[in-house]
Amino acid sequence: MRWIVFDFGEVISQRNPALPLMAARLGVSLDAFEAAYWDRDAYDRGGSDAEYWSLIGSALGLSFDSSVVREMTALDNAGWLDDPVMDTVALIEDLSSLGVPLALLSNAPATFARLAEKVPWAKHFRHLVFSGDLGLAKPDLEIWRHVESVIGSSDVIFFDDRTSNVEGALAAGWDARLWTSAAAARLELRTEFGDLGA
Repeated sequence: MRWIVFDFGEVISQRNPALPLMAARLGVSLDAFEAAYWDRDAYDRGGSDAEYWSLIGSALGLSFDSSVVREMTALDNAGWLDDPVMDTVALIEDLSSLGVPLALLSNAPATFARLAEKVPWAKHFRHLVFSGDLGLAKPDLEIWRHVESVIGSSDVIFFDDRTSNVEGALAAGWDARLWTSAAAARLELRTEFGDLGA
C-alpha cells in the first residue's frame, strides 16, 4: 500500500491563531509582527529559539531576555498545536484505521517537534520528520530522499499547502498534490483507498 505523507502547517494545523496575541504581548502591530515572524527558514533548519526571537527582535527594534524567549516560544507552539483542523485529523484517523501507512514531513523547529510528537493525532503516523532535526527543509532535494530512507519507499502521495513544496516533491519523483481541504483530499484518495466518507 502506498504511503501518504502530510505536511503540518495549514494542513493539520490552522494558520497560527496566536499571532495577534504574540503581537500584543510585544506591543507591536500585527502587520509589523507578521513581517518579522514569517522569516523562519533558519529556524526551521535547526536554528535555536533564542536565535529566531533575536531576529524578530532586531526587526522590531526590541531585545528579549531568556524568559521572554521561553514565553514567546510557548505561545508560538501552542498556537500551532492546540487547535488542529478537525476535518484533517478525522481524515488521518480514517486512513490509519484502514492500515494506510502515514508519515508527517514538516518544516518546523526542534522545540516544536518535541511537543508535536506528544499530541493525540501523532500516534497515527508511523514516522514524524521535522526539518529542525535535520538541518534541511522543504523543498531541498535531500529532504525528500531522507524521508524515502526513513519510510523505505518512494511510492508516496504527498500533501502540502505550499506550491513550492509541491513542486519540489514532484521534481523528486513524488506524487505531490496541493492541499486545499480535507474534503478535497478524501475525493482524491477515493480511487485508491475506497470511500473515505464526507
